[in-house]
Amino acid sequence: MLPGNNVYDIKKLPDERGFFAEILREDWSDFTQGDKIVQANLSYSYPGMIRAWHRHLRGQVDYFIVLKGAMKICAYDDDPSSATNGKLDEIVASSERLQVVRIVGKNWHGTKTISSEPSLTVYATTRLYDYKNPDEERRNWNDPKIVDPKTKQSFDWNKPPHK
Repeated sequence: MLPGNNVYDIKKLPDERGFFAEILREDWSDFTQGDKIVQANLSYSYPGMIRAWHRHLRGQVDYFIVLKGAMKICAYDDDPSSATNGKLDEIVASSERLQVVRIVGKNWHGTKTISSEPSLTVYATTRLYDYKNPDEERRNWNDPKIVDPKTKQSFDWNKPPHK
């Protein structure tokens, strides 16, 4: 994976009422790398919806947890000075296997709901959203300059993950 990006399996503690799960803890320093979460958001996306590409250049880190449905989460490094320039992380997260996905904000990143039902995602950030001066740079979801390192062609959000 790109440096700093990571996936952590969430432990579900089931009982006769349902289940309980800790989704982020300050003492998970091996995973959070010292991040302090300052904002939590909820995102609902219809099947096939692509929300891409954007990045944060002021140090923000995002933590995604898919609570319903399934989602493809991707991150792309296009920094020419980086040892991982041109590398792309492609992660499938779903409610079937609770995980928290850590994405370093300097990488271009985005999501696509790949389930037949809408996805419901909680995501936390390490920086507050600044309405007057957003830390957000955007590209088109189908930007041909984002290249899939496996195919050497433009990244295709609609390509099935098994091909």
